[in-house]
Amino acid sequence: MRAACHYTVSASHPGNHFFQLTLHICQPNPSGQTLWLPNWILGSYMIRDFARHIVSVSAKTTQGLLLSVKKIAKNQWEVSPYDGEIVISYDIYAWDLSVRGAHLDQTHGYFNGPCLFLAVEGQEHLPCTVDIQHPSASEAWRVATTLEAVKTDQSGFGCYQASDYLTLLDHPVEMGQFTEVSFQSHQTPHKVVVTGQHRADLSRLARDLTKICDTAINFWGDDLPPFSQYLFQVMAVGTGYGGLEHRSSTSLLCSRDDLPLTTEPEHKLGEKYKAFLGLCSHEYFHSWLVKRIQPKVLINPDLHQESFTELLWVFEGFTSYYDDLLLVRAGVISAPEFLELLAQTITRHLRSLGRFKQTVTESSFDAWTKYYKQDENTPNSVVSYYVKGSLIALCIDLKLRQLTDNKISLDTVMRQLWQQYGKTGRGLDNDTVQTICQSFVVEDLTAFWQQCLYSTDELPLTALLEAQGVVVNYKYDNPKNQPLATLGIRGQMAEGGYQVQTVWRGSAAEMAGISAGDVLLAVDGLKVSAQLEKTVASYAIGDNLRVHLFRRDELMQCQVILQASIQDSCTLLLSPDAQRRLVSERWILG
Repeated sequence: MRAACHYTVSASHPGNHFFQLTLHICQPNPSGQTLWLPNWILGSYMIRDFARHIVSVSAKTTQGLLLSVKKIAKNQWEVSPYDGEIVISYDIYAWDLSVRGAHLDQTHGYFNGPCLFLAVEGQEHLPCTVDIQHPSASEAWRVATTLEAVKTDQSGFGCYQASDYLTLLDHPVEMGQFTEVSFQSHQTPHKVVVTGQHRADLSRLARDLTKICDTAINFWGDDLPPFSQYLFQVMAVGTGYGGLEHRSSTSLLCSRDDLPLTTEPEHKLGEKYKAFLGLCSHEYFHSWLVKRIQPKVLINPDLHQESFTELLWVFEGFTSYYDDLLLVRAGVISAPEFLELLAQTITRHLRSLGRFKQTVTESSFDAWTKYYKQDENTPNSVVSYYVKGSLIALCIDLKLRQLTDNKISLDTVMRQLWQQYGKTGRGLDNDTVQTICQSFVVEDLTAFWQQCLYSTDELPLTALLEAQGVVVNYKYDNPKNQPLATLGIRGQMAEGGYQVQTVWRGSAAEMAGISAGDVLLAVDGLKVSAQLEKTVASYAIGDNLRVHLFRRDELMQCQVILQASIQDSCTLLLSPDAQRRLVSERWILG
């Protein structure tokens, strides 16, 4: 593969947080070459303006003749006309410790392609190479990436290649003194690298991930996965959580406490480690659903501007449903543990008043401006396409099983999506999933889709779960399981008092004029403490209380008439009836 352009990535002084980039363009547009950097990264639907981290861009010929560079848009530059090879140089400030950005210091370096690699307009479809150079002051560093190696040393530094610009962008790079463990799944090499201080039992992590990856590959019905290798890039920090999927790897950010310890018994799966395995399962599932099964708009994405789609409820919601379901099918957690996780998801949904204001398709479309740009009113106005999407996946799964005596399920639909769309590269339309589901049943599902996708009506969770042999209970979130007095706010103790973060729509606090950002000082003449919720609950519903607060630097007083709390907690249990329990296990265990 002959490269049309060649990138060099170096970090001469990692402690100053700058990557140095050079870009050799063999045959630039002789009329003037335009360069551009993506404004967003696939899998994270928000304009991030990565170009803001470029300090300056310069250009010259291979003979050293300087060429002028003019910025023509926030993420675009134009090089003056020249008929011959040119060299572009620029520095990237890398201090974003997230799975979406670039981060560099004396301990490690990490980058996503959209943060570093300028695109050569008109040549995005052509092959390119990249030379990752070894920082001279970091002799023990190694490289972890699934980019195709051309010529690298034992530590992984050297030359890599990509078939086109989009492929180059989809292989993040980690470099540093990481620990690693390897394992095989379906004759395919997998590797986990962990950067950051930790005491994790990587052997146990590899054993658990082997089960999860085996189960995921089996789920899709093929002997081999759609990649020749897979890499879990893990950054362990004090506090953090997140992941971003790629075609043959995933970048994960977690608390070091999320990882298993050698001192913990193997049969014990802590809640934090369980959540981390769910994150790994989620991003791994994306290798099929998102990276290969895609909405039409993302087949050839416009990385300059938003690419709107109504389908994030499918791509993130279905993945959120299967991430925990695959854990139980892999034998990593039990069926009751899965139901507990599912109940937690239902509880999160019940505590989001935005479900009454926004449909899940609207939430998908508005992700760019609402879900990824949350503020104090978000819980009142936005529904999560992750959470509601996963519950819609549950409803579809149980609905299909109910209508076909368990012969057809969402598993069947997913495998058909893989065969007809993932393997062929065809993009999904807004109604593709609905059409496939309808093809398996006689009953008209129009009203079902209207209820789940295009309205703010409650989902038919209870009836579908109970038909599947699951006992559903909705409770009040207190030990007495009864309605108690509440202000209807969410916040935390801060200097001087209790700082309000969210005021629920229609709550007692909203009716009294309390707002997000207010610092509550006293309730009914008594100083506010961390036990505010418990204190308020000790009053009677309907009691009228004086609340003193600071808004900015102004002291205010409000009269609050306390309202009743609602049943916003869910528990799920397997039916004690043996026959119904078998029905549940057939669904859960696959």
